[in-house]
Amino acid sequence: MFENILLAVDGSEHSLHAARVASALAQAMKSQTLRIVVAFEPIPVHLGEPFMQETINARLREAEAIAQKAVETVGTISAAIYTDTLDGNPAVEFLQVAKSQNSKVIVMGSRGLGNVAGLLLGSTSQKVVSHALCPVLIAR
Repeated sequence: MFENILLAVDGSEHSLHAARVASALAQAMKSQTLRIVVAFEPIPVHLGEPFMQETINARLREAEAIAQKAVETVGTISAAIYTDTLDGNPAVEFLQVAKSQNSKVIVMGSRGLGNVAGLLLGSTSQKVVSHALCPVLIAR
């Protein structure tokens, strides 16, 4: 049923909890793949050089560390684990990867901004739930 799982992570405690949930789901459903995706907002072009490259490098290191922590949290499972780090709006990137990889479920943590902007704009998880073509499991 859920042979291809997408796990959306951002390094928060909520996303690490989602990693544990995705691991259990992958084992229970005998999933074939678990794809861990980290996405960051694009770096503003007005930053300019040499700061732009330094920022890109720092972001890549951070994304790789987040992905690695998620892999460690998932632990040993029978499904093949893949990681992607992407530059772009996280909700859009998660949805595009889910579609292109034929994900059967998206697993992510619940995490709000906790202020009026969050209520008006909506969180990443709300956007994913609203636009996903597959089920979305929000781990709390």
